Amino acid sequence: MLGCLVEKDITTPEYYPLSLNALVHACNQKSNRDPLMNLDENAVRHALRMLGEQMLARSASGDSRVAKYEHRLPDTFNFTRPETAILCELLLRGPQTPGELRSRAERMHPFEDLSVVQSTLKHLMERDPPLVKVLPRQAGNKEARYMHLLSGDVEVREAPLVKEAAPSGISGENERITRLEAEISDLQKEVADLKKQFAEFRKQFD
Repeated sequence: MLGCLVEKDITTPEYYPLSLNALVHACNQKSNRDPLMNLDENAVRHALRMLGEQMLARSASGDSRVAKYEHRLPDTFNFTRPETAILCELLLRGPQTPGELRSRAERMHPFEDLSVVQSTLKHLMERDPPLVKVLPRQAGNKEARYMHLLSGDVEVREAPLVKEAAPSGISGENERITRLEAEISDLQKEVADLKKQFAEFRKQFD
């Protein structure tokens, strides 16, 4: 939910702050969200109260008759725009690689290259307390993923080493080789039968 407030602030400020109804629709959006949610107004109100207790969101003052809500990240953390964009993407889509963050945060802040993304992540990790952590690299993945810590730290089990995951890959390769060997054997039998039939056919003319 906090990511939805931040996203609207950065990408469509003319529609920010958000009413309760708009916030419900933003949370239940079917694109650029992971996981997908189906929240009702009561769940959103409860989340807003919790965010308010953490000084992360509040009711927005204004002339509108409809109550609206806004985030308080600038007041609480004094983020730079790159930090805000990165953190917003982590809130909306969960753990991601630097490459994924760069492409997905483009509409909020254009990053020149991956080094800028990585330095931004480093700054967020070096805050006190840290706001981002790097996850153990999963077997088969070339890049590590990063996750936010605004909801508190999460214990992540160490991913198995690539070497440990090798038996599964070897097993699949062995199955493929076995299948190919069986096909070759069948072809060899067919060729042998054809040779035998051809030899018998020639005998008729000798």
